[in-house]
Amino acid sequence: MSAELQALQDNSTWTLEHLPPGKKPIGCKWVFKTKLKADGSIERYKARLVAKGYTQVEGLDYHETFAPVAKMTTVRCLLAIAATKNWIIHQLDVNNAFLHGFRQSQADHSLFTLVTHTSITIVLVYVDDILIAGNALSQIDFFKNLLSTHFKTKDLGTLKFFLGLEVARSSAGIFLNQRKYTLDILSDSGQLGARTASFPMEQHLKLSTEDGSLLPDPSIYRRLVGHLIYLTITRPDIVYAVNILSQFMHAPRVPHMTAATRVLRYLKGNPGQGIFFSSSSTTQVTAYTDSDWASCPTTRRSTIGYFIQLGTSPISWRTKKQTTVARSSAEAEYRAMAVTTCELTWLKQLLTDLSIPHPEPFNLYCDNQSALHIAHNPVFHERIKHIEIDCHITRDKIRSGLLKVVHTSSHEQI
Repeated sequence: MSAELQALQDNSTWTLEHLPPGKKPIGCKWVFKTKLKADGSIERYKARLVAKGYTQVEGLDYHETFAPVAKMTTVRCLLAIAATKNWIIHQLDVNNAFLHGFRQSQADHSLFTLVTHTSITIVLVYVDDILIAGNALSQIDFFKNLLSTHFKTKDLGTLKFFLGLEVARSSAGIFLNQRKYTLDILSDSGQLGARTASFPMEQHLKLSTEDGSLLPDPSIYRRLVGHLIYLTITRPDIVYAVNILSQFMHAPRVPHMTAATRVLRYLKGNPGQGIFFSSSSTTQVTAYTDSDWASCPTTRRSTIGYFIQLGTSPISWRTKKQTTVARSSAEAEYRAMAVTTCELTWLKQLLTDLSIPHPEPFNLYCDNQSALHIAHNPVFHERIKHIEIDCHITRDKIRSGLLKVVHTSSHEQI
């Protein structure tokens, strides 16, 4: 606590002022946290003095908030590139750091780069945890020493454990998993001794808001699904199941909890499963997109999904229910292509900020021939007039050379 107060004073976090007439002061409180290592042992104790922001009213006391939080796709992309380029990755714990001289990324404002003729240094900020990557150890050490002269920092050395993600590196590449986090979920849910399941959800299971009785304590279900959502950072195999379960957070029922328990039984079979970034991978971006037309039994909206790789390294994936009802499977597939196109456009900017050239078009694979014809056909007619806006964004990216849409047969899919 004394160290936290001293750090706040050293960084001139506040100044003493008289309270203006008619204004109420915002209180503060201490938040204590025990940071653990990947093996579960205690790394250090942390104390944070925070303002009671929850006492403020949005629109009256404030209009917007901001915290330097990097996107997890950015984290995965950085690690994948670091594995391919054999970059060095170190980790710092910093109090209130401000980076001067670095160029802020246009794709992710928590990413900063410093490029010279001989080296590249990349800094990724997640609140008070910082990743430093680059091809020159001398530049990384220089940055850490410079930062420590202005701010109180703790050098955690080579990246091994970051935001609950366990990182293991070898000459073959980087392996990312959440084994400890998975075991903690199983322990909290009492499923460590449960039978394992071979897949996370029944193939033709249709959950609704009416079947079964309401759970007496919905907070247990909400807490479990919240944990599973964070687990999808390294487990794309459960993304679809977690997406379905998250649609019933407002009023969970017994069948929903049964389905969530099955996901836990699936995780128990291989809690250390994760994603691997190969050091021999290329930097060619490949994307796969698909949709499940009218899959929701309540709203008849379609579910879309995409999976994007950098070479052989998985970096981005998503499953989401569409906001509108699609009148055909082709429309549902094409809207899925539009969502994937937006993600690929963002990834193009991110790769540019990371000094990774990508002159070739991104390959976007889709199994619907009608959607591919719509993407290439410059003429609109009555059958596709209602999806004209989505057509424009995908077609524009094809014409600009960013995308090349490719058909993939259904029998080639898993």
